Amino acid sequence: MERPFRYIREDSSWPGRSANLEDLNAQHRHWLDTVAKPRVHATAGRIVAEAYAEEKPALKPLPLVPYRSLRKLERRVSHEGMVSAGGNPYSVPDTTRRPILDVHVAPDEIRIFEDAALIATHAPSKAATAARWIRRIASRDRLQSVVGSGTDQPIVLHGADDRVARRSLDFYDAVARRLATFQGGAR
Repeated sequence: MERPFRYIREDSSWPGRSANLEDLNAQHRHWLDTVAKPRVHATAGRIVAEAYAEEKPALKPLPLVPYRSLRKLERRVSHEGMVSAGGNPYSVPDTTRRPILDVHVAPDEIRIFEDAALIATHAPSKAATAARWIRRIASRDRLQSVVGSGTDQPIVLHGADDRVARRSLDFYDAVARRLATFQGGAR
């Protein structure tokens, strides 16, 4: 049946003629027994009650554990070392080499894979905003060790867990020169 809810709502005079739940259930049971079950299904060409009786032994009970939904995505790694899921960026380790990664989005966890190997996990952000960067400071330590001066101290912004290192302009100049080297060699 393609549109069972619409059929029930329109053909059974749903929501009913009474606000009493017992009366509504009785009306619905009467409609099921006298209209819905004995009718010939338009597509299958069979009586609904007979088709159900044949299929009922093959039906299995629902599992006792809740269904765990999982959305699988492919995402491109940004220049900042982030992938996007649900409108929010999530960091990947600096050791990541592939430009496109597999991202598995579950209700309680974001898992990022490179060549089927788990490389990062994150708690999903509740607020979908590009301005909120979800990242692990440890995944950015490699860049610091390459061009840092060792005097960097983290600063907490807005009282959140987002931290930014205080760096001299020499640091950013070194990063720009290194990026220019990479971009110049790729042409």
